[in-house]
Amino acid sequence: MDTEPKLDPITEMALRSLKDIAVPAPVSWMPQTWGWLIVALLLLSAILLWCALAYRRWRKNAYRREALKHLEAIEVAVRDADKRARALRDLGELLKRTALAAWPRTDVAATSGLAWAAFLVEHGNMKNGEAFQRFFDDLEYQAATLVSTEVEGELVRDARRWIEGHHVPA
Repeated sequence: MDTEPKLDPITEMALRSLKDIAVPAPVSWMPQTWGWLIVALLLLSAILLWCALAYRRWRKNAYRREALKHLEAIEVAVRDADKRARALRDLGELLKRTALAAWPRTDVAATSGLAWAAFLVEHGNMKNGEAFQRFFDDLEYQAATLVSTEVEGELVRDARRWIEGHHVPA
């Protein structure tokens, strides 16, 4: 039993002469002109440079992040009457250590009192720094009980503002 239909010889010869479908070569991801290759390389270089600079800036500001962590602990301690005196001393110490991390030791280490307050105001993004001037002029040497809660809050706010926004000359 022959189930295949018989084809006439012309059709059979035509079917044998058919070829497979020609598939085009895959499209290359390489740019067709040198100009696009150069643009792609420049764009990649710019992205890598931006990432390197962002990482460098992040590393340079590690002392700020550390200082802000310490400032949070000081802020809590300042509100406690028993720990207030120590917290205010720690606040002054924290500001000095932060400045020493950013500026040369010769510019910061010997500065104290009103000169230190002026340094903080000059290099920070504060409007007047009145709380710092009062703190480093009088309150640093007086009992912590004389400090009102309003002044405490102002000192911590100014310290946070200074740590976050002080400008170090290049």
